[in-house]
Amino acid sequence: MHLLIVEDNPDLAGNLNDFFDVRGHSVDLAQNGLAGLNFALEHDYDVIVLDVMLPGMNGLEICARLRAAGRDVPVLMLTARDTLPDKLKGFDSGADDYLVKPFALPELEARLSALARRARRETARALLRVGDLTFDQDRLRVERAGQRIELAPIPLKILQLLMRRAPGVVRREEIALAIWGNDPPDSDSLRAHVHALRSALDRGAAVQLLHTVRGIGYQLAEPDER
Repeated sequence: MHLLIVEDNPDLAGNLNDFFDVRGHSVDLAQNGLAGLNFALEHDYDVIVLDVMLPGMNGLEICARLRAAGRDVPVLMLTARDTLPDKLKGFDSGADDYLVKPFALPELEARLSALARRARRETARALLRVGDLTFDQDRLRVERAGQRIELAPIPLKILQLLMRRAPGVVRREEIALAIWGNDPPDSDSLRAHVHALRSALDRGAAVQLLHTVRGIGYQLAEPDER
């Protein structure tokens, strides 16, 4: 794991760094709140360990600012306070877990590993993939072969539906219902949006991914999946 540990106690920070280093994890250390926030915003981490009481900016504020900035990296709070209101404050700020000092280092590692595994599973579910086409549903970012593709809202919704069902065929009626509800426009509107989607995805590509199934609907699939 790649960890950020924000802890102002130099002895504890050193112990954590040595423990995780021996176990093959990489660690960045910050000893005050502002440095910790800057590290968290500028780098990608599997998990962040935040002490609650920090000079400059406490851990609760750091976590809240991360969430406000759209950063969903897992955060585990460390604190000497074990009352329920203190724990609730941590969770309200956006923390994912809470560990009271003193603690056993193997337990901390186990908790961090569980948070990292859960985050990886959530990321995998959020990322749709068909061939070299990817759709990050959290960021609404579409790429093909690493190149960003910009889509208008309706073609984007059509793409999401097709990718979720790929390589299955999705009927025209189902797409229209998902996009416009019970008041769909004429069939030419759907055809125009699919044409725009096909132009954005497949223009200049050696392999065509978006296919029309005549008389039925549309399919997003590689040639060997049809």
